[in-house]
Amino acid sequence: MRLPDREKLGTVVSGSLTEGLTVRLDAACSIEELRVGQFVVIQGEQHQFFSMISDVKLDAANRDVLADPPPDSDDFLRRVLGGTTTYGTFNVSPMLMVDALEGLRPVRTVPRHFAPVHTADESDFAQVFGAEGGTKFQMGMPLDMDIPVCLDLGRLVERSNGVFGKSGTGKSFLTRLLLCGVIKTNAASSLIFDMHSEYGWDSKSEDNIFVKGLRQLFGHQVLVYSLDPKSSRQRGVAIDSEVVIGLDQIDVEDIILLQDELNLTATAAESSYLLVDHFGKNWFERLRAMDSTALEEFAKNSGAHSGSLAALKRKLEQVARLGFVREKAPVSSVNGIIDALVAGNHVVLEFGQHNSTLAYMLVANIITRRIHQRWIEQTETYLQSKREADRPRPLVITIEEAHKFLNPQAAKQTIFGTIARELRKYSVTLLIVDQRPSAIDNEVMSQLGSRITALLNDERDIDAVFTGVGGAAKLRAVLASLDTRQQAMILGHAVPMPVVIRTRPYDEAFYAAVAPKMAVKKDYSQVLEDVDDLF
Repeated sequence: MRLPDREKLGTVVSGSLTEGLTVRLDAACSIEELRVGQFVVIQGEQHQFFSMISDVKLDAANRDVLADPPPDSDDFLRRVLGGTTTYGTFNVSPMLMVDALEGLRPVRTVPRHFAPVHTADESDFAQVFGAEGGTKFQMGMPLDMDIPVCLDLGRLVERSNGVFGKSGTGKSFLTRLLLCGVIKTNAASSLIFDMHSEYGWDSKSEDNIFVKGLRQLFGHQVLVYSLDPKSSRQRGVAIDSEVVIGLDQIDVEDIILLQDELNLTATAAESSYLLVDHFGKNWFERLRAMDSTALEEFAKNSGAHSGSLAALKRKLEQVARLGFVREKAPVSSVNGIIDALVAGNHVVLEFGQHNSTLAYMLVANIITRRIHQRWIEQTETYLQSKREADRPRPLVITIEEAHKFLNPQAAKQTIFGTIARELRKYSVTLLIVDQRPSAIDNEVMSQLGSRITALLNDERDIDAVFTGVGGAAKLRAVLASLDTRQQAMILGHAVPMPVVIRTRPYDEAFYAAVAPKMAVKKDYSQVLEDVDDLF
């Protein structure tokens, strides 16, 4: 299988399967046109090797020339030396190999000496990443070409995934792109815990431009629930329902998750479980009703410490005072979210003014526990009946500030850690969005199927992104070379090989591509009227 005529970049001169290959740059090519992360193709005798540039270097056949370089004014001498005595090299990491009989497969050998290296073209990208359609969704383009790079969202939703990057690198926009793809391709239902109210309706980009939310793009397929209806109305958002949480819906596991936020002692969980043993699901309400005498009496009868009980009661008042918490609350709003997801809709839960970490962690944990239980029941029904109609619909739960739920301590106790470890066993996965992947439990990071990563500066965060990834050393330099905006590295289950992209613009052209019927409505007030008519 020979490559058609195209630009030759260089020739393989050395290397190994584990360390990568060294390519000598052709004299006719400018080293300044090479980019770390660039996609190239090596033509071997029996295989083509799809590869990524991992480093670019300057070299010389005679080191004495470097000790006495030609003066700036002697352009002729510099051109004589260039490409012969002095030359450029670049390192490439083979990611896939292909032949006519077996197609794409993992790299298990290396090309011969002096194998030619060429730039990749549109046919190469189509062969590796496929064309948009079905569950394939375009996320962006290569750094040096205007060619679509697609993710397989069917494979993406099979496992939990992560979107990482330091503040200001566009994590929210990467997340929006993914969610739009999931909705458009119908790959799964989506539940987004929208801490900053930026996914449901329009929000402001870092360029101070208002961009459309998921409800505006996909209409009634996306439902907006709110913990703060007043805030939603002030922003002109038409919501589908208010969400309230009753004290009887709060379990000890929810309190354990809030240990740092509430500054609880080590005995808080033990005291809480004693209360549950005596009062069942009404333990929180009964604790609040106790005065000092009742606390002393309960401590005496249960073996608890009265001081610990008093401290627990005092600190849990922060939870009881949250604006969406009631002594008794109907479960209809939470059940409504779950029923909508089961039916194939997508739900954005806005927090409005209740955007504290305390509120976010409490609500996300309570709702996710109920979802997980519902999907377990559906899975068991399906395994018994074997009927396709009983198969649970795949669900992706998006959480921001994910390290709060998935740090080494919390990951072993919370429902989010359970979901991340179970992978696709019950068809519920996470899309975790965070700027501090190093704070997430290593076991959880190693289980992530795909990682979409913008620029990171902290060495610990970079190490965390590559937890459980083979050939991580060769990819570190690629990740460190990303620009601060609109660039990302994608690796893992949803792509055949790691790739660096310019992320797809989230603009009018994108709206028209993913949701043409809704995108034609340019007037915001008209969109609101249309949505109101739907309900």
